[in-house]
This record gives sequence, structure tokens and C-alpha cells, in this order.
Amino acid sequence: MSDSPVALEHGTPALRHHFATEEQQRSAASLGMWLFLATEIMFFGGMFCAYLIYRLWYYDDFAAGSSTLNLWLGTINTAVLICSSLTVALAVRAAQTGKRKLLVGLLLVTMLFGLAFLGIKGSEWHAEYVEHHVPGMGFQFDATVPQHPDQKIDPQHAQIFFSLYFAMTGIHALHMIVGLGIFTFLTIMAWKGRYSPEYYTPIEIGGLYWHFVDIIWIYLFPLLYLIDRKK
Repeated sequence: MSDSPVALEHGTPALRHHFATEEQQRSAASLGMWLFLATEIMFFGGMFCAYLIYRLWYYDDFAAGSSTLNLWLGTINTAVLICSSLTVALAVRAAQTGKRKLLVGLLLVTMLFGLAFLGIKGSEWHAEYVEHHVPGMGFQFDATVPQHPDQKIDPQHAQIFFSLYFAMTGIHALHMIVGLGIFTFLTIMAWKGRYSPEYYTPIEIGGLYWHFVDIIWIYLFPLLYLIDRKK
């Protein structure tokens, strides 16, 4: 794919030959990312629907499983991702104003937030492993219905909760890892001076992806951690 004779200054990428203007090129890139995110919404939507149906059928069992999750760590991770969304937004602004060092710094801080999130989530998964709450042959769960202490929770139903928990948080974590890879590339390119006020589309597109991943967690947190929390 060749470049247009009309190039941007300071070594930034040239306008591609199949676009009439830089604005058209930016709009096409944004549209492509929004279409990709629409497919991701449908992907996560299937899991959300399955979760909500099973939660309706086995509410007490799901509430019992949710009560074993570490609410404080889940809350901290939510705050971490909200902060990372802020640093991404500030990074886009830094790219728009041509502040290269600030852009690099904000991208690095965003990646640190992402790594912190994965580290905390990993510690949660380890705790569930120690408690034998990982679905499979070794799964164990012994609890009673809070409103009816003499009624035992069905371990098979609780296992459905943990299956969905690990599937949904695991796929979300995979998206986080992909996002970290994207920001690693963007950081290297930003350090090399690739982006300027005239050309910052990759930063903007990467930010859209990161915001999407953050929003997914905003929905996962109450669905998984806040079932029938009375304390």
C-alpha cells in the first residue's frame, strides 16, 4: 500500500492513497474500531444473557457463590480501571496537543494500572483455587441458604456460578492483556515521535478499546460481586 504524495510533517505517516483527506482517514479508522467493538458487545452479550438466566433460576446458589468473592479486591480493581480510563483520556489529549513526553508517561501509567488489575485478579483466582472453587473434578462448595440455614446450597448450581465467573473474568483479563500489548506498541511509537497534533489516530483508537474493556468490568463487578450483599 503506497503513501500519498501529501505527507504529514515531522516524520508522521502520510495520508493513504485511498483517502481524500486526513479527516476521512481518521473517521474510517474510528468507524472500523466501533464496528469491531459492536462484535465484542455481541460476544460478551451471550455470556451476560447466560449468566442472568442461570442467576434467575438459581438465585440462592449464585448469591452464596458471590459471597465467597473478595469484595474489597473487586472494589479496588474497579477503582484501578476507572483511574486507567482517566489516564487514557489524558493521553489522547496529550497527543492532540503534541506533548510527547507526557503522552509516553500517561501510556506507561495506564499500563501499570492494567498490570495492577491483572495482579489483583490473579490473587483472587489463586484464593478460589485454594478453596477448591475452580470448576471440575476437585470442585467443593459447602454452604447454606442465608434465609434458610437448614437448606443446603446445591454444589452443582454453585459450580455453574463459578464456571461463569472464571469464564467472564478470564476473557476480560485476556482482553486486558491484548490492550497491554497495544499500549506497549503505542508507547514505543510515541517515544519515537510517531504521533503529533496532526496524526494521533492510533492513540485515539487504542483508547476506545481500553475504555470498552473498562466498561465491561463496570458491568461484571456488580453482577458477580454484589449479589445479595447485606453487609
